[in-house]
Amino acid sequence: MLKNYFLILLLILSTCASEAQNKQDTLKGSVTPERVWWNVLHYALTVKPDYIKQTITGENTIEYRVVQNRHTPFMQIDLQSPLTIDSVKFNNRRLSYRQDGNAWMIKTPPTNNKGVQKITIYYSGKPKVSVNAPWDGGLVWSRDSLGRPWMAVACQLVGASVWYPCKVYLGDKPDRGASMRIIVPDTLVAVSNGLQKGIHHNADGTSTYSWAVTSPINNYGITFYIGKYVNTPDAFPGEKGKLNMDFWVLDYNVPKVKSYLIPEVHKTVRSLEHWFGPYPFCQDGFKMVEAPYIGMEHQSAIGYGNQFRNGRYGAKRLTYWDMKTDRMIVHETAHEWFGNNITAKDPADRWVQEGFAGYAEELIMEDFYGSKAGNEFFMNRSTGRIGNAAPIISRYGIFEDAGEDMYMKGWVLLHMVRAIVNDDEKFRKLLRDLNTHFYHQTVTTKDIENFMSKASGKDLSKVFDQYLRTTQIPVFEYKLSANKLTYRFTNSIAKFEIPIKTNLTGKDWLYASSSWKTILIKRGPADTLSVDPNFYVGIKKVD
Repeated sequence: MLKNYFLILLLILSTCASEAQNKQDTLKGSVTPERVWWNVLHYALTVKPDYIKQTITGENTIEYRVVQNRHTPFMQIDLQSPLTIDSVKFNNRRLSYRQDGNAWMIKTPPTNNKGVQKITIYYSGKPKVSVNAPWDGGLVWSRDSLGRPWMAVACQLVGASVWYPCKVYLGDKPDRGASMRIIVPDTLVAVSNGLQKGIHHNADGTSTYSWAVTSPINNYGITFYIGKYVNTPDAFPGEKGKLNMDFWVLDYNVPKVKSYLIPEVHKTVRSLEHWFGPYPFCQDGFKMVEAPYIGMEHQSAIGYGNQFRNGRYGAKRLTYWDMKTDRMIVHETAHEWFGNNITAKDPADRWVQEGFAGYAEELIMEDFYGSKAGNEFFMNRSTGRIGNAAPIISRYGIFEDAGEDMYMKGWVLLHMVRAIVNDDEKFRKLLRDLNTHFYHQTVTTKDIENFMSKASGKDLSKVFDQYLRTTQIPVFEYKLSANKLTYRFTNSIAKFEIPIKTNLTGKDWLYASSSWKTILIKRGPADTLSVDPNFYVGIKKVD
């Protein structure tokens, strides 16, 4: 009986823990009643990291607009433990609040209109440390090769609330951008998003570096880097005119900027503008900052840690074509269009960002070395690298993404859509129009799916359903008899149909679905069929 008692107790405790976690996931990832009534307009952040203690103190003044009648007196602000809110002010009046895990419910005074308001949150503590940035997320307390302090932030997967109080829901970008004031010892330099607004040398041996972006910005795209930085300014002739560029690297790497970084970035941005349209943050400039981790797509302040070399530092299974570009420059810069200009409202749709950024690597390879090189690069990258353990759209409303498959499978989907469209200029226009139509916006998969279907003139809904919402890979089954080819798809969803090419049908398209179809062909000496490798399908000959 005692054994049964402990088993029941363990089950109860486990159930309670699960329910508590489910609640926290929902608070983090959904539009709660405490979030829905207000829209973020601007973040004004001030932070002071302490390298020795690995702590941070700061404040965030959040400018917001009341957008609908309130059904709760509370505003939800997100700040992850072990950081804590010290106080909250509204018009110099202290507000009360309560903590619910990593969500903080602040009791704000009622408002008689739907106007603009401001609230200031003061906070402090020892934030989560990232030990495998950018994958685990948090503060990076590192040292450069000379042993000097080197700090940075990477927080996409864990959420921006890991280092500052905000509305961590990704569907609400601050419409008017953000300003950042970073206080550091005056022996160091602090770099952040957008344009530098000033440096103030304080009496206590610290300096305050001020930066600001005027464009809407996703919350995890806000960042800072602290170290012995030196800037090399530059300019690029973009589609919208002169684009100011800045390259912030550690002092001993300055010679590598002009010899390596600038040429690589210029040709990369030129290619990306060709495919995706003008750089979307001209007013905030373009900045690449040397980071103590491999890389991160911080808006207008791209983190770069690929050791000033082609390929991808630390990666395994690199191919010949992998080594022909600096894959971190390409991938992270591509995120300025897909990730920062167009941002998924929910991490469940993060394939939109990673799939397009992966596909950008193929497009750039094609621009640099020709279509054959781009296709070989794609084939080498995609072969055997998709596990299909789960759909690449994960569960909505709980701040959960689908894991590694969304990178490659999203890329494969886009590669296949281009083959289906079968018109490169039309497809390029589609990509550019995406960035115009959803300029500085947040989106869902459905938004992207509907737009691409309309722009291509082809109903892509079943293609998206098949490859994004299931793990099933369609199998092209066929029979050969005399000069007849009979074919269909199995392992596919209802009404799935795509045009496809085979070695036995030449340039002619087959429209394959779950129903058997038969066509006449000219038989060759071979008794086997191969499908155009641009299509992600299996092949099976049946009797």
